[in-house]
Amino acid sequence: MKTQYYTASSLDGFIATTDDSLEWLFPLGDVNQTGYTAFVAQVGALAMGATTYRWMLRHVVKVDTSTPSPWPYEQPTYVFSHRSLPPVTGADIRFVRGDVAPVHEELCAAAGNRNIWLVGGGDLVGQFYDAGLLDEIIVQVGSVTLGSGKPLLPRVILHPELSLLQARALSSGFAELHYAVNKVQPEAG
Repeated sequence: MKTQYYTASSLDGFIATTDDSLEWLFPLGDVNQTGYTAFVAQVGALAMGATTYRWMLRHVVKVDTSTPSPWPYEQPTYVFSHRSLPPVTGADIRFVRGDVAPVHEELCAAAGNRNIWLVGGGDLVGQFYDAGLLDEIIVQVGSVTLGSGKPLLPRVILHPELSLLQARALSSGFAELHYAVNKVQPEAG
């Protein structure tokens, strides 16, 4: 079981614009040309922040339409939020708050022997990193720059650095980078 951050980013390191738009992303390629299908087949539970969840409600489920779509994931989804958010009928969505460490234990139990997908945003993923719970980062880097926006991972990661496991071209619009997150080793004492 791994805790993985799987996302797309602009070349200059942003996952969304300042107003949480992903419109820059969709013209760059087809999700079926990526490793997404194989990746999500290995996922047993998901975690996301409130902004990501609200984006999903507006753009994927389309709750404000007369015929909303179903929640796209069968796996349990944990949504970190300090405020009350609407559930999606028929979806296994669990609203949580606070420290990521105890929720990570719940995620592990819910995922069984499958992986945990940290959907986003970057600050939530940073909290998992800070707690030593992030194992891998898989980022599809798009061939555009945004100049500003929501950062991929708003943390300084210098020592130990990330280890590149794989780099591959997906299309003319994307390259996929797969990193292992090296854990800080406790000092012998």
